[in-house]
Amino acid sequence: MREKIEALLAQAQGLKADTEAELEALKVKYLGRKGIVQELFQDFKNVPAEEKREMGQKLNELKDAIQLELNRLKEQLEGKTSQSCTTNDLTLPVDFSDLGARHPLSIVRNQICTIFGNIGYTVAEGPEIEDDWHIFTALNFPLEHPARDMQDTFFIEKDPDIALRTHTSSVQIRTMERNKPPIRSIFPGRVYRNEAISARAHCLFHQVEGLYIDENVSFADLKQTLYYFAKEMFSSDTKIRLRPSYFPFTEPSAEMDISCNICGGKGCNICKGSGWVEILGCGMVDPNVLENCGIDSKKYTGFAFGMGVERITMLKYQVNDLRLFFENDLRFLKQFETV
Repeated sequence: MREKIEALLAQAQGLKADTEAELEALKVKYLGRKGIVQELFQDFKNVPAEEKREMGQKLNELKDAIQLELNRLKEQLEGKTSQSCTTNDLTLPVDFSDLGARHPLSIVRNQICTIFGNIGYTVAEGPEIEDDWHIFTALNFPLEHPARDMQDTFFIEKDPDIALRTHTSSVQIRTMERNKPPIRSIFPGRVYRNEAISARAHCLFHQVEGLYIDENVSFADLKQTLYYFAKEMFSSDTKIRLRPSYFPFTEPSAEMDISCNICGGKGCNICKGSGWVEILGCGMVDPNVLENCGIDSKKYTGFAFGMGVERITMLKYQVNDLRLFFENDLRFLKQFETV
Protein backbone atom coordinates (compact mmCIF):
# COMPACT_ATOMS: atom_id res chain seq x y z
CA MET A 1 0.00 0.00 0.00
CA ARG A 2 2.91 2.31 0.77
CA GLU A 3 4.15 1.97 -2.82
CA LYS A 4 0.68 2.71 -4.24
CA ILE A 5 0.36 5.84 -2.15
CA GLU A 6 3.79 7.13 -3.15
CA ALA A 7 3.02 6.47 -6.82
CA LEU A 8 -0.27 8.33 -6.58
CA LEU A 9 1.43 11.26 -4.84
CA ALA A 10 3.78 11.50 -7.79
CA GLN A 11 0.84 11.39 -10.22
CA ALA A 12 -0.94 14.15 -8.32
CA GLN A 13 1.86 16.58 -9.11
CA GLY A 14 1.30 16.16 -12.84
CA LEU A 15 -2.49 16.31 -13.15
CA LYS A 16 -3.73 18.32 -16.13
CA ALA A 17 -7.20 19.50 -17.25
CA ASP A 18 -8.01 21.85 -20.13
CA THR A 19 -11.78 21.88 -19.66
CA GLU A 20 -14.26 21.68 -16.81
CA ALA A 21 -15.35 18.26 -18.07
CA GLU A 22 -11.77 16.94 -17.80
CA LEU A 23 -11.46 18.43 -14.31
CA GLU A 24 -14.67 16.72 -13.24
CA ALA A 25 -13.40 13.39 -14.66
CA LEU A 26 -10.21 13.68 -12.59
CA LYS A 27 -12.24 14.42 -9.47
CA VAL A 28 -14.40 11.33 -10.00
CA LYS A 29 -11.38 9.16 -10.84
CA TYR A 30 -9.42 10.01 -7.69
CA LEU A 31 -11.93 11.26 -5.10
CA GLY A 32 -15.26 9.80 -6.23
CA ARG A 33 -17.22 7.23 -4.24
CA LYS A 34 -15.66 4.50 -6.36
CA GLY A 35 -12.41 6.35 -6.98
CA ILE A 36 -8.83 5.30 -6.34
CA VAL A 37 -8.48 6.98 -2.94
CA GLN A 38 -11.73 5.45 -1.70
CA GLU A 39 -10.55 2.00 -2.72
CA LEU A 40 -7.33 2.53 -0.69
CA PHE A 41 -9.40 3.48 2.36
CA GLN A 42 -11.35 0.26 1.95
CA ASP A 43 -8.11 -1.74 1.78
CA PHE A 44 -6.90 0.01 4.92
CA LYS A 45 -8.62 -2.59 7.09
CA ASN A 46 -6.14 -5.21 5.81
CA VAL A 47 -3.11 -3.20 6.92
CA PRO A 48 -1.25 -4.73 9.92
CA ALA A 49 -2.04 -3.05 13.21
CA GLU A 50 1.48 -1.76 13.70
CA GLU A 51 1.35 0.07 10.34
CA LYS A 52 -2.16 1.51 10.59
CA ARG A 53 -1.03 4.81 12.15
CA GLU A 54 1.56 5.45 9.44
CA MET A 55 -0.68 4.33 6.54
CA GLY A 56 -3.59 6.39 7.84
CA GLN A 57 -1.48 9.54 7.84
CA LYS A 58 -0.19 8.84 4.34
CA LEU A 59 -3.72 8.23 3.01
CA ASN A 60 -4.87 11.58 4.40
CA GLU A 61 -1.81 13.29 2.90
CA LEU A 62 -2.64 11.72 -0.48
CA LYS A 63 -6.26 12.86 -0.33
CA ASP A 64 -5.25 16.41 0.64
CA ALA A 65 -2.59 16.56 -2.08
CA ILE A 66 -5.03 15.49 -4.80
CA GLN A 67 -7.67 17.94 -3.57
CA LEU A 68 -5.10 20.75 -3.53
CA GLU A 69 -4.09 19.99 -7.09
CA LEU A 70 -7.72 19.87 -8.27
CA ASN A 71 -8.31 23.28 -6.68
CA ARG A 72 -5.27 24.65 -8.50
CA LEU A 73 -6.55 23.34 -11.82
CA LYS A 74 -9.98 24.86 -11.14
CA GLU A 75 -8.45 28.29 -10.50
CA GLN A 76 -6.48 28.03 -13.74
CA LEU A 77 -9.64 27.27 -15.73
CA GLU A 78 -11.49 30.18 -14.12
CA GLY A 79 -8.56 32.48 -14.93
CA LYS A 80 -8.67 31.44 -18.58
CA THR A 81 -12.41 32.11 -18.71
CA SER A 82 -12.10 35.62 -17.24
CA GLN A 83 -9.15 36.35 -19.55
CA SER A 84 -11.17 35.29 -22.58
CA CYS A 85 -13.91 37.74 -21.56
CA THR A 86 -11.48 40.65 -21.82
CA THR A 87 -10.95 39.86 -25.49
CA ASN A 88 -14.50 41.02 -26.30
CA ASP A 89 -14.97 44.05 -28.52
CA LEU A 90 -15.07 46.93 -26.07
CA THR A 91 -16.42 49.29 -28.75
CA LEU A 92 -19.78 47.50 -28.83
CA PRO A 93 -22.77 49.43 -27.36
CA VAL A 94 -23.41 48.85 -23.67
CA ASP A 95 -26.40 46.69 -22.77
CA PHE A 96 -28.00 49.02 -20.23
CA SER A 97 -30.25 47.59 -17.55
CA ASP A 98 -33.83 48.80 -17.49
CA LEU A 99 -34.28 51.80 -15.23
CA GLY A 100 -37.30 52.24 -13.03
CA ALA A 101 -39.86 55.01 -13.47
CA ARG A 102 -42.70 56.51 -11.48
CA HIS A 103 -46.04 54.75 -11.60
CA PRO A 104 -48.71 56.72 -13.53
CA LEU A 105 -50.80 57.01 -10.36
CA SER A 106 -47.82 58.51 -8.53
CA ILE A 107 -47.24 60.94 -11.40
CA VAL A 108 -50.83 62.21 -11.32
CA ARG A 109 -50.96 62.27 -7.50
CA ASN A 110 -47.87 64.48 -7.45
CA GLN A 111 -49.34 66.74 -10.13
CA ILE A 112 -52.53 67.19 -8.09
CA CYS A 113 -50.52 68.01 -4.97
CA THR A 114 -48.41 70.51 -6.92
CA ILE A 115 -51.44 72.26 -8.42
CA PHE A 116 -53.06 72.81 -5.04
CA GLY A 117 -49.73 73.52 -3.39
CA ASN A 118 -49.33 76.48 -5.74
CA ILE A 119 -52.38 78.13 -4.18
CA GLY A 120 -51.42 77.51 -0.57
CA TYR A 121 -52.67 74.01 0.23
CA THR A 122 -50.53 71.85 2.50
CA VAL A 123 -50.41 68.03 2.37
CA ALA A 124 -51.62 65.97 5.34
CA GLU A 125 -51.76 62.19 5.72
CA GLY A 126 -53.28 59.80 8.25
CA PRO A 127 -53.69 56.11 9.17
CA GLU A 128 -55.34 53.66 6.77
CA ILE A 129 -56.90 51.73 9.67
CA GLU A 130 -59.46 53.95 11.39
CA ASP A 131 -62.19 53.90 14.03
CA ASP A 132 -65.89 54.54 13.47
CA TRP A 133 -65.68 58.13 14.73
CA HIS A 134 -63.20 59.32 12.12
CA ILE A 135 -64.63 57.30 9.20
CA PHE A 136 -68.38 57.75 9.78
CA THR A 137 -69.76 59.41 12.92
CA ALA A 138 -67.80 62.68 12.87
CA LEU A 139 -68.59 62.99 9.16
CA ASN A 140 -72.34 63.01 9.86
CA PHE A 141 -73.05 59.50 8.51
CA PRO A 142 -76.37 58.29 9.94
CA LEU A 143 -76.41 54.92 11.74
CA GLU A 144 -78.44 53.32 8.94
CA HIS A 145 -76.09 54.52 6.14
CA PRO A 146 -75.13 51.63 3.79
CA ALA A 147 -71.42 52.49 4.05
CA ARG A 148 -71.55 51.12 7.60
CA ASP A 149 -72.58 47.68 6.29
CA MET A 150 -70.21 44.75 5.77
CA GLN A 151 -70.94 44.61 2.03
CA ASP A 152 -69.47 48.08 1.53
CA THR A 153 -66.61 48.31 4.04
CA PHE A 154 -63.73 46.09 5.18
CA PHE A 155 -64.18 45.82 8.95
CA ILE A 156 -61.31 44.57 11.12
CA GLU A 157 -63.08 44.64 14.48
CA LYS A 158 -66.65 45.17 15.67
CA ASP A 159 -67.90 46.91 18.84
CA PRO A 160 -66.07 49.23 18.66
CA ASP A 161 -65.87 49.30 14.88
CA ILE A 162 -62.37 49.38 13.37
CA ALA A 163 -62.12 49.34 9.57
CA LEU A 164 -59.96 50.11 6.57
CA ARG A 165 -60.79 53.70 5.71
CA THR A 166 -63.27 54.12 2.87
CA HIS A 167 -62.14 57.69 2.11
CA THR A 168 -59.42 60.09 3.18
CA SER A 169 -62.11 62.27 4.78
CA SER A 170 -60.97 60.67 8.04
CA VAL A 171 -57.79 62.75 7.73
CA GLN A 172 -59.95 65.86 7.35
CA ILE A 173 -61.48 65.11 10.75
CA ARG A 174 -58.08 64.56 12.35
CA THR A 175 -56.81 67.82 10.84
CA MET A 176 -59.78 69.82 12.12
CA GLU A 177 -59.44 68.24 15.58
CA ARG A 178 -55.76 69.21 15.83
CA ASN A 179 -55.78 72.65 14.18
CA LYS A 180 -57.71 75.86 14.43
CA PRO A 181 -58.95 77.69 11.31
CA PRO A 182 -57.85 78.84 8.85
CA ILE A 183 -57.23 75.35 7.45
CA ARG A 184 -56.25 74.75 3.84
CA SER A 185 -55.02 71.20 3.17
CA ILE A 186 -55.24 68.29 0.77
CA PHE A 187 -55.25 64.64 1.81
CA PRO A 188 -53.86 62.04 -0.61
CA GLY A 189 -53.84 58.32 0.21
CA ARG A 190 -55.08 54.77 -0.35
CA VAL A 191 -58.67 53.83 0.48
CA TYR A 192 -60.55 50.53 0.53
CA ARG A 193 -64.10 49.54 -0.36
CA ASN A 194 -65.71 46.14 -0.65
CA GLU A 195 -66.41 46.28 -4.37
CA ALA A 196 -66.09 43.79 -7.22
CA ILE A 197 -62.98 44.39 -9.33
CA SER A 198 -63.74 45.45 -12.90
CA ALA A 199 -62.53 47.80 -15.60
CA ARG A 200 -64.12 50.73 -13.74
CA ALA A 201 -63.92 49.70 -10.06
CA HIS A 202 -61.47 48.17 -7.58
CA CYS A 203 -61.44 47.27 -3.88
CA LEU A 204 -58.26 49.35 -3.48
CA PHE A 205 -57.86 52.79 -5.02
CA HIS A 206 -56.42 56.24 -4.31
CA GLN A 207 -58.02 59.54 -3.42
CA VAL A 208 -57.03 63.15 -2.99
CA GLU A 209 -59.41 65.20 -0.89
CA GLY A 210 -59.24 68.89 -0.07
CA LEU A 211 -60.50 71.10 2.75
CA TYR A 212 -60.66 74.87 3.23
CA ILE A 213 -62.04 76.30 6.49
CA ASP A 214 -62.04 80.01 7.28
CA GLU A 215 -64.36 82.94 7.83
CA ASN A 216 -66.68 83.88 4.96
CA VAL A 217 -65.78 80.94 2.70
CA SER A 218 -68.47 80.60 0.03
CA PHE A 219 -69.58 78.19 -2.68
CA ALA A 220 -68.15 80.63 -5.21
CA ASP A 221 -64.70 80.05 -3.69
CA LEU A 222 -65.19 76.31 -4.14
CA LYS A 223 -66.25 76.71 -7.77
CA GLN A 224 -63.30 78.91 -8.71
CA THR A 225 -60.82 76.63 -6.93
CA LEU A 226 -62.05 73.57 -8.82
CA TYR A 227 -62.18 75.49 -12.11
CA TYR A 228 -58.53 76.44 -11.59
CA PHE A 229 -57.66 72.80 -10.87
CA ALA A 230 -59.43 71.49 -13.99
CA LYS A 231 -57.62 73.91 -16.28
CA GLU A 232 -54.23 73.15 -14.72
CA MET A 233 -54.68 69.38 -14.77
CA PHE A 234 -56.19 68.96 -18.24
CA SER A 235 -56.04 72.04 -20.48
CA SER A 236 -56.77 75.75 -20.41
CA ASP A 237 -59.94 75.30 -22.52
CA THR A 238 -61.48 72.75 -20.11
CA LYS A 239 -65.00 73.62 -18.99
CA ILE A 240 -66.71 72.50 -15.79
CA ARG A 241 -70.25 72.07 -14.57
CA LEU A 242 -71.62 71.36 -11.09
CA ARG A 243 -74.64 69.11 -10.57
CA PRO A 244 -76.60 68.90 -7.28
CA SER A 245 -75.82 65.75 -5.27
CA TYR A 246 -75.85 64.43 -1.70
CA PHE A 247 -73.03 63.61 0.72
CA PRO A 248 -73.57 63.27 4.50
CA PHE A 249 -70.68 65.60 5.32
CA THR A 250 -71.43 68.51 2.94
CA GLU A 251 -74.48 70.73 2.43
CA PRO A 252 -75.09 71.81 -0.27
CA SER A 253 -73.29 69.08 -2.23
CA ALA A 254 -72.39 68.73 -5.88
CA GLU A 255 -70.65 66.52 -8.38
CA MET A 256 -68.32 68.18 -10.85
CA ASP A 257 -68.02 67.25 -14.51
CA ILE A 258 -65.43 68.45 -16.99
CA SER A 259 -65.80 68.72 -20.74
CA CYS A 260 -64.58 65.45 -22.21
CA ASN A 261 -60.91 65.83 -23.13
CA ILE A 262 -61.12 62.83 -25.48
CA CYS A 263 -63.72 64.19 -27.90
CA GLY A 264 -63.56 67.88 -26.97
CA GLY A 265 -67.15 67.83 -25.75
CA LYS A 266 -68.59 66.45 -29.00
CA GLY A 267 -69.55 63.07 -27.56
CA CYS A 268 -67.77 59.70 -27.50
CA ASN A 269 -67.92 56.32 -25.75
CA ILE A 270 -65.87 57.65 -22.82
CA CYS A 271 -68.38 60.40 -22.00
CA LYS A 272 -71.30 58.24 -23.23
CA GLY A 273 -72.13 60.82 -25.89
CA SER A 274 -72.82 63.58 -23.37
CA GLY A 275 -69.59 65.55 -23.82
CA TRP A 276 -69.10 65.60 -20.01
CA VAL A 277 -67.17 63.34 -17.61
CA GLU A 278 -67.58 63.30 -13.82
CA ILE A 279 -64.29 63.65 -11.92
CA LEU A 280 -65.09 64.56 -8.29
CA GLY A 281 -67.60 65.31 -5.56
CA CYS A 282 -67.65 68.50 -3.48
CA GLY A 283 -69.70 70.77 -1.28
CA MET A 284 -69.81 73.14 1.68
CA VAL A 285 -68.79 71.44 4.93
CA ASP A 286 -71.89 70.55 6.96
CA PRO A 287 -72.12 72.61 10.20
CA ASN A 288 -72.51 69.37 12.18
CA VAL A 289 -69.08 68.21 10.97
CA LEU A 290 -67.51 71.48 12.09
CA GLU A 291 -69.13 71.22 15.52
CA ASN A 292 -68.04 67.58 15.87
CA CYS A 293 -64.45 68.78 15.46
CA GLY A 294 -64.76 71.65 17.91
CA ILE A 295 -65.02 74.42 15.29
CA ASP A 296 -67.63 77.14 15.71
CA SER A 297 -69.96 76.74 12.71
CA LYS A 298 -71.48 80.18 13.30
CA LYS A 299 -68.10 81.83 12.81
CA TYR A 300 -66.45 79.57 10.25
CA THR A 301 -67.53 78.01 6.97
CA GLY A 302 -65.64 75.88 4.52
CA PHE A 303 -65.72 73.59 1.52
CA ALA A 304 -64.42 70.11 0.83
CA PHE A 305 -63.86 68.06 -2.31
CA GLY A 306 -62.60 64.59 -3.18
CA MET A 307 -61.44 62.88 -6.34
CA GLY A 308 -60.23 59.42 -7.36
CA VAL A 309 -56.65 59.48 -8.65
CA GLU A 310 -57.40 56.51 -10.92
CA ARG A 311 -60.27 58.37 -12.58
CA ILE A 312 -58.12 61.45 -13.22
CA THR A 313 -55.27 59.29 -14.55
CA MET A 314 -57.58 57.34 -16.86
CA LEU A 315 -58.89 60.57 -18.36
CA LYS A 316 -55.51 62.27 -18.59
CA TYR A 317 -53.79 59.34 -20.35
CA GLN A 318 -56.85 57.78 -21.99
CA VAL A 319 -56.57 54.44 -20.18
CA ASN A 320 -59.74 52.37 -20.56
CA ASP A 321 -59.21 49.70 -17.86
CA LEU A 322 -58.55 50.58 -14.22
CA ARG A 323 -57.05 47.13 -13.53
CA LEU A 324 -53.99 47.98 -15.61
CA PHE A 325 -52.73 50.22 -12.80
CA PHE A 326 -52.39 47.23 -10.45
CA GLU A 327 -51.04 44.48 -12.74
CA ASN A 328 -47.41 45.74 -12.92
CA ASP A 329 -47.20 44.92 -16.63
CA LEU A 330 -43.94 46.53 -17.79
CA ARG A 331 -45.31 46.98 -21.31
CA PHE A 332 -47.96 49.27 -19.84
CA LEU A 333 -45.77 51.05 -17.29
CA LYS A 334 -42.93 51.80 -19.75
CA GLN A 335 -45.27 54.17 -21.62
CA PHE A 336 -45.02 56.60 -18.70
CA GLU A 337 -41.23 56.69 -18.33
CA THR A 338 -40.88 60.00 -20.15
CA VAL A 339 -44.03 61.58 -18.73
